[in-house]
Amino acid sequence: MNDKHDFLQPGLYALTPADWPAAQLLPAVKAALAGGVRLVQYRAKPAPDPDVARELLKLCDKAGAALIINDDTELAAIVNAHGVHLGRDDGDPRKARELLGEAAIIGVSCYNDLDRARKLAAAGPDYLAFGSLFASPTKPDAVNCPPDVLTGARELGLPVTAIGGITLDNAQVAIDAGADVLAVITDLFDAEDIEQRARQYQELFSS
Repeated sequence: MNDKHDFLQPGLYALTPADWPAAQLLPAVKAALAGGVRLVQYRAKPAPDPDVARELLKLCDKAGAALIINDDTELAAIVNAHGVHLGRDDGDPRKARELLGEAAIIGVSCYNDLDRARKLAAAGPDYLAFGSLFASPTKPDAVNCPPDVLTGARELGLPVTAIGGITLDNAQVAIDAGADVLAVITDLFDAEDIEQRARQYQELFSS
């Protein structure tokens, strides 16, 4: 059984496209896992499907990876996922901890706001996410987060996750600024070879 900190080692965090059907999503995630991904976040709009979440959890368990549910603590509890990611309007990390337990991975969105990050860090999350670091095709209206915010977040002592418009071409900027984890949607799942693209990201952390 993996400790949650094993999943939060430096590397790629695969965030699923929000509108893909299960028949497209499941093999894509399987390919990402084959490429070395240890952390997967299930995102779905307008709402996640519990059956899809359970299938993703099976894939993650088989690959020794963790499944995080975006926005929905109750669903994370229902399917026994490894954790939840909470945005601005998704509830209190303390309440999520009460529901999911100490072993759960709880991530929080800090956007470009170090003051918010400091306050949230006191609530006991397992990682802090910042973005959009670059222009994001997924969230074109997202706030911009300068790389130096990642550098400032290092003092908080929690893994720093960068999100938003990250590609292989600009990923090193995020890593050099202080990102432990790169959260990627488009550049991973739109790749012709998802497994190979995942490996390329993982290699950035081993060089």
